[in-house]
Amino acid sequence: MSNLAHTAEEAVEENQMKWGMQLSDIYRLSLKFYKDKSGKAVHLSYEDNLKLVALTMQASHGPINLQKLEPLGVFDVIGRDRRNQWTLLGDMTKLQAMEGFIDLLDRLCPSCRPYIEAIKQDREEKKRMEDVENAKKKVQMEAQQKHDEEQKLLETEIHREEIQRRKLQDALNEQTFYQFKEYAEKQFPGNPDQQAVLIKQLQTEHYHQYLQQLQSQLQHVDLDLDSTLEESKLNESCSKEQETSLVEEKDRCESDNESDDFAVVQPANMWTRSDMKEFKLDVSKEKGDGVIRIGHGDTVTVKVPTLEGGSSLFWEFATDNYDIGFGVYFEWKRPTTTEVTVHVSESDDELDENELGENDEDEEITCGDDLECGTQSSQIPLKASSILDRPPLSIIVPVYRRECHNEVYCGSHNYPGEGTYLLKFDNSFSLWRSKTLYYRIFYTR
Repeated sequence: MSNLAHTAEEAVEENQMKWGMQLSDIYRLSLKFYKDKSGKAVHLSYEDNLKLVALTMQASHGPINLQKLEPLGVFDVIGRDRRNQWTLLGDMTKLQAMEGFIDLLDRLCPSCRPYIEAIKQDREEKKRMEDVENAKKKVQMEAQQKHDEEQKLLETEIHREEIQRRKLQDALNEQTFYQFKEYAEKQFPGNPDQQAVLIKQLQTEHYHQYLQQLQSQLQHVDLDLDSTLEESKLNESCSKEQETSLVEEKDRCESDNESDDFAVVQPANMWTRSDMKEFKLDVSKEKGDGVIRIGHGDTVTVKVPTLEGGSSLFWEFATDNYDIGFGVYFEWKRPTTTEVTVHVSESDDELDENELGENDEDEEITCGDDLECGTQSSQIPLKASSILDRPPLSIIVPVYRRECHNEVYCGSHNYPGEGTYLLKFDNSFSLWRSKTLYYRIFYTR
């Protein structure tokens, strides 16, 4: 019995290898083909049909059991022939019956095999397409997952940078609030709403200018500008360097008994306003020399001594039609007067040729398409070590050309100590154009 079972299993495996499919799938497709094509595309004899039907009954129900079957009618000849044929199959197993049906149909109907092969290929193609589609979906899911992770990291980084930016801006706003508040009260007395708007505008301008100054200082330094901690370290380092330089200047000028103790010079606050007409009209109505005509090639220096009891200096200026160079220096010498004086010279009388470094000729730049401009230094260098007979100077705002014919340029600076502010209005780069300057200076206590 075991040998017969073993032989049947081998026959089943051989049949599956021949067809390349599971026996149950082959049988189901063969049975469908027989039912669809019998009497149409396939014409078999009565005996062959009896054998095929008997095999299907054996495959579905196993060996025949006449006791469980309903009795046949007297004239049911076909039913009796089918039961007789089913009985002849004896104890054949269901798998053997399936295999017998497949082999018999294959011999009787050669078109059955191509039918099954076509279905097999179609299934394989569908499976291949499904595998390709699943692979694409997997790649897309992995790409989407990677994108989501990157987006999450980016959002985290943006959130971190936003927190750092807010901390930095809050710190700057806290430092400048009272200065801007005093300035806003002068501009809009008795109007808290307008004062609040102006303070907010000034704080925003100051924050952006602070970042610009910081980026300018870090041109050749490999630091992360977005890190508040590194910015603080950089400011600390710059302050120490400035303090060291000022101490050296003080040591070289010990013979000046009127000189005060030096302090670290903090950067100035600068911003712009768009009310050009109103500003010029107000300055023109005021008494004094608020309106100055600066000739071509000339430099005007407004000397403003620090005021006893004062805390900050504010300035505002604008021009007609053309730009002008502007910068602010601080002279470390106790002033002997509180009077504001204006000095006009054909060149910067505070700096002579001996103050220039050895490589200053290489630093000259041309002004491109600006027809009024000759050659000029990109920045006026100040070297106290070469001016032993003069009080030391500190650069607060370097001299650069400002578009003050389009906007009113404003600024403020906390007193670093006792001394004199030098506000430079430089038109030395202009070959033939004179400039009309409108300016206003005031203190806060």
